[in-house]
Amino acid sequence: MKVQVIPNAGEARADQFLHKTAVVIDVLRATSTIVTALAEGASGILSVETVMEAKAMHRTGDLLGGERFGRKIAGFDLGNSPEEYVSGCVYGRRVILTTTNGTRAIHKAARSDHVLAGSLLNAEACAEAAVVLRRDIVLFCAGTHDEFALEDGLCAGLLLDRMTALSGTPIEADDLGRAMLGFYRQSAADMYGTLLQSASGRRMSKLGFGKDVEFCAQVNRFDAVPRLSGDTMTIV
Repeated sequence: MKVQVIPNAGEARADQFLHKTAVVIDVLRATSTIVTALAEGASGILSVETVMEAKAMHRTGDLLGGERFGRKIAGFDLGNSPEEYVSGCVYGRRVILTTTNGTRAIHKAARSDHVLAGSLLNAEACAEAAVVLRRDIVLFCAGTHDEFALEDGLCAGLLLDRMTALSGTPIEADDLGRAMLGFYRQSAADMYGTLLQSASGRRMSKLGFGKDVEFCAQVNRFDAVPRLSGDTMTIV
């Protein structure tokens, strides 16, 4: 089994996803929010790229969620803070979500045979689900504005660590994957501190979202594995 790590959405090419399982990673915060919303009983997450598209897709009973420049979009029901999705408000409802980086990455990965949403919150379950699908794997770090985000690489390293432990066959990782595996193993004792020191973590804290960084740093809080079915993320 081969595992490739893509460092950001801007560097992704369509041919990298063909006949593979893609795990989209946006730790701060889109995939963490998707995992949380579905674990809390949302019926599905429809990821869209623009605010206009989100409003056009809205139907009675849906919730609009997302952010621009880190903050909740005016007129939307929810932002992109995962803790907003644990109050029971999403239970049984579809969420239409648009974010700066994560939802764009999900669309780019759609050519894959399977698309999963990975985060620190569901790392063990996500790694297991990817291995069971028996395809070569792309760990697709969404990044931030087409630049690599340290927290996404940290999660890629954790996923690769767990895939290595869970797979019955050897894992062949690319150079970036091997680097991120080493980075995770050096950082495993202080995941929260590592996120807090990242550029995204510092920015989130300055915007007043320090609690989001702490929430997203939790490892294996959920066993939910979002999987793209048609155009909607649901639980595997």
